Amino acid sequence: MAEAEAVQLKEEGNQHFQDQDYKAAEKSYSQALKLTKDKTLLATLYRNRAACGLKMESYVQAASDASRAIDINSSDIKALYRRCQALEHLGKLDQAFKDVQRCATLEPRNQNFQETLRRLNISIQEKLRVQFSTDSRVQKMFEILLDENSEAEKLEKAANNLIVLGREEAGAERIFQNNGVALLLQLLDTKRPELVLAAVRTLSGMCTGHRARATAILHAVRIDRICSLMAVENEEMSLAVCNLLQSIIDSLSGEDKREHRGKEEALVLDTKKDLKLITSHLLDMLASKKVSGLGRDQALNLLNKNVPRKDLAIHDNSRTIYVVDNGLRKILKVVGQVPDLPSCLPLTDNTRMLASVLINKLYDDLRCDPERDHFRKICEEYITGTFDPQDMDKNVSAIQTVSGILQGPLDLGNQLLGLKGVMEMMVALCGSEREQDQLVAVEALIHASTKLTRASFIITNGVSLLKEIYKTTKNEKIKIRTLVGLCKLGSAGGTDYGLRQFAEGSTEKLAKQCRKWLCNASIDTQTRRWAVEGLAYLTLDADVKDDFVQDIPALQAMFELAKFRTSDKTILYSVATTLVNCTNSYDVKEVIPELVQLAKFSKQHVPEEHPKDKKDFIDMRVKRLLKAGIISALTCMVKADSAILTNQTKELLARVFLALCDNPKDRGTIVAQGGGKALIPLALEGTDVGKVKAAHALAKIAAVSNPDIAFPGERVYEVVRPLVRLLDTERDGLQNYEALLSLTNLSARSDKLRQKIIKERALPDIENYMFENHDQLRQAATECMCNMVANKEVQERFLADGNDRLKLVVLLCGEDDDKVQNAAAGALAMLTAAHKKLCFKMTQVTSQWLEILQRLCLHDRLSVQHRGLVIAYNLLSADAELAKKLVESELLEILTIVGKMEPDEKKEAVIQTARECLIKFMDYGFIKPVS
Repeated sequence: MAEAEAVQLKEEGNQHFQDQDYKAAEKSYSQALKLTKDKTLLATLYRNRAACGLKMESYVQAASDASRAIDINSSDIKALYRRCQALEHLGKLDQAFKDVQRCATLEPRNQNFQETLRRLNISIQEKLRVQFSTDSRVQKMFEILLDENSEAEKLEKAANNLIVLGREEAGAERIFQNNGVALLLQLLDTKRPELVLAAVRTLSGMCTGHRARATAILHAVRIDRICSLMAVENEEMSLAVCNLLQSIIDSLSGEDKREHRGKEEALVLDTKKDLKLITSHLLDMLASKKVSGLGRDQALNLLNKNVPRKDLAIHDNSRTIYVVDNGLRKILKVVGQVPDLPSCLPLTDNTRMLASVLINKLYDDLRCDPERDHFRKICEEYITGTFDPQDMDKNVSAIQTVSGILQGPLDLGNQLLGLKGVMEMMVALCGSEREQDQLVAVEALIHASTKLTRASFIITNGVSLLKEIYKTTKNEKIKIRTLVGLCKLGSAGGTDYGLRQFAEGSTEKLAKQCRKWLCNASIDTQTRRWAVEGLAYLTLDADVKDDFVQDIPALQAMFELAKFRTSDKTILYSVATTLVNCTNSYDVKEVIPELVQLAKFSKQHVPEEHPKDKKDFIDMRVKRLLKAGIISALTCMVKADSAILTNQTKELLARVFLALCDNPKDRGTIVAQGGGKALIPLALEGTDVGKVKAAHALAKIAAVSNPDIAFPGERVYEVVRPLVRLLDTERDGLQNYEALLSLTNLSARSDKLRQKIIKERALPDIENYMFENHDQLRQAATECMCNMVANKEVQERFLADGNDRLKLVVLLCGEDDDKVQNAAAGALAMLTAAHKKLCFKMTQVTSQWLEILQRLCLHDRLSVQHRGLVIAYNLLSADAELAKKLVESELLEILTIVGKMEPDEKKEAVIQTARECLIKFMDYGFIKPVS
């Protein structure tokens, strides 16, 4: 029984392999291996599993499986060749050469073996040549670099060559084997910036993708020395050392995605101790006064990237727990820094924001309430411990810490606002005479007023103070922040027209001042950034957004700021938020009339829509934004560095694009300005909601545009995956419908695109929607299938036994919907033209086939009638018996009537096809021409 089951599993695996589902095939072969002891079957299963490994690029596993097959049968030529392929990919050229040499001996006439033999021979010779020449080159480079009298030009060239060599696996290994690390340490000791930089970059290349080398270099250079190099006030040096540390961390943690094997695996058993040491030193850097602002930023970047889990499905969050226990207070110290105070650590404009992001990531990475409570208690103890009635500087620092946390995990920040005296201290600091106190207090109030309840407290207790500061202060930094505070409080009711916080016209005045600052190019960028943030809040008010889109200079000033300040994540987020508000592309809760009546009856507040938030006004705003050049600004924002362009910002940009694509007439403008290309990365990366919104926008463009223009070159193939992902019952009908339309358009372009659609496994979804009750979805799916049947692989699915695909298409030809009939008839015409077997099968799948065919040939719509006549011609051409069935039916009379119709330019194709059918009848001798 077990042997029979093993054979069955092998057959299943073979079928999965043919269907290109290599993971399922591997699983079937693995199960079969456990059930059999038959040596011949074992060899076959190992050999087949090796083929799966090659397809999935698991070359170590493929080589291992092929070796097991060879152990059973040393002359297994397929196993030998598969092991050769795997070994070649693993870089073991000499072993691969031996295997293919054996294959060529067994089958000397096989051209494939001869070609592989020749190629490997050339590769081995080249590898030996490079290896022998590399050793002398490395020695020469170090001699030039360590010679104090070397010319500057030679020095620069040697340094660059060494960096390039370090990035190549063979070169890195030669440097390492030839005492290179000790020589690189000598370069670090020279203290000459250009040489130190070259040494750091070379070490970085040597550590990439090699765990053993990375460990040896970490111990040789020492983590304290690496951190001291990263702490310097030199951006290029700090970034280079950060990259070195990232390479080491990736190699030690296995994040480089490379397979470690052989001696290297044996050398390094546990890297956790080294990783913990690196994390500990990075945390120490945060609170050290000796570290530059740039160095602190790089330490925060490394912690942000490497400490929290990348996938929450992974259970182990021990790195986060370690950082919370040993470094959270140090991170809070950075967040609480006030730049104008004497005790402030060296900072950059981004340092506090990076620390807030790290706090947010650590908090999100916690798995349970006890872990979050522990996190909160550390924050509470730190803040309450900082408060001091005798020392105003400490109080300012405590409020700055709360402000920083509010920019991270909002629910934690709101809990901390509830601590005794925190809100009162914020309001009190607003009345301080010191400018730095006012600055910190105003920023804290801005971040604290996110919740309506907090905003209400501030409106009651702090608005008069904010207004007073705004009127009296001469410090532009405080003035703009105060204005943003007032903006945020003014928008606390959101889009609800009935919850306006300020008097009629007040928000418009605030917005006018923000626009004025935004347009003033003489003001520094940071101040103008705050003006955009103010507009991000105020544009929730429909009056404000309507005025803003009419102010073309202000719009263009914001777009220019977004284009040329793509290194500032807060500007990108604020601009994106403002545009989401202007296009009304935020989520709006559906208003249920019954609940509204109930709320009114119980005297509860009912949200009101502003008259200017209706569709006509939104469409007008979209037109003005397009005219002002929004697409070029959005494309520049999408190109920003991934560390700056957060997933939340990507989602906002996707929402804006979707709103802009709503009108088909505007899509040509969007494509012409590069919007189609910009949407692709948004549809592939980001939040789930953002990817769906971007994919929907792509579908809208791809449905009506020429794909060659909208997505030139190879980009068009990247569009397929996000469109296929839209085909989901979880998505709404419009998203599915437009995804099908876009796939229809793409599948009409080329067979390569049809192949890509098949590879993305869209066919089952397209077939399912052909059964859909919704008329438009069924029509779109049938039209898509009409284009897809031109592909041979799709035709094979119709030829296969045991399915109703052909029956469905035949029955759809009998539908009352003209468009569905037209598409189904087109598909059937192509299928019957491609395969005679399908002509016979068509007559067997349903007893109604002849009636349906006759209806098609008599159809009022010429395109449907022509396709019906082509199907009839294909059946006639397939077989004399089929032709006899047709001649005995009413179809002969139909063809005669159509064939005798008066010549007409529009009906020319129909008449000609009917006459060709009649000629076929005559060829078979079933009818004779009338003289």
